[in-house]
Amino acid sequence: MIKALKVKLEQYFSEVILDCEYAHDEITLHIPSDSILTVCEKLRDQFGFELLIDVCGVDYSEYGGSAWKTKSASDDGFSRAVDSVGHLESTQEGFRFAVVYHLLSIQHNQRLRVKVRLDADQPIIDSVTSVWNGANWFEREAFDLFGILFDGHDDLRRILTDYGFIGHPFRKDFPLIGNVEMRYDPEKKRVVYEPVSIEDRTLVPRVIRDDNRYYDKS
Repeated sequence: MIKALKVKLEQYFSEVILDCEYAHDEITLHIPSDSILTVCEKLRDQFGFELLIDVCGVDYSEYGGSAWKTKSASDDGFSRAVDSVGHLESTQEGFRFAVVYHLLSIQHNQRLRVKVRLDADQPIIDSVTSVWNGANWFEREAFDLFGILFDGHDDLRRILTDYGFIGHPFRKDFPLIGNVEMRYDPEKKRVVYEPVSIEDRTLVPRVIRDDNRYYDKS
């Protein structure tokens, strides 16, 4: 049934889709950002995907690279990978962000993932609240955490961080210690924001060493 859906999607959206992946019994439909409203309306009306389960953002700026990949232990007792993978294919040609939509068709008992790549400098895409009203808070979350703008959203405000928050914490270039810290000032009798007072540092992961106690000495 899933493979039959893949064939139908490829035929129906042949003029706009960039790719249609099938893996692990799931379909991922890749489309350009300027087609999101048209495609979503047809997925709802023609394919029965009446329910939007989730909308989330993705930052691919460091995709595939891991500074925490542990190598063999050094004389100091630990070692970390220091080679930088850099911007991979996912972030080339000006693309850095993506918006992912998870859809459910109750009547057909089918799930579908729609993925849209966005420009690195101006991550803007049309809001799908006119198609699924439940996208309202999901889009606000993606805006809050990734800085992705949803054109046509009626109330695009932060939803998880406070209104004076600086930056977007799920972006890969956001500092782990944040940009400001907050505390309660007993003299002013209110919460105040101040520059971060702790030093930025990277913790070293634990390395498992060989232990002679567990060797067979017979």
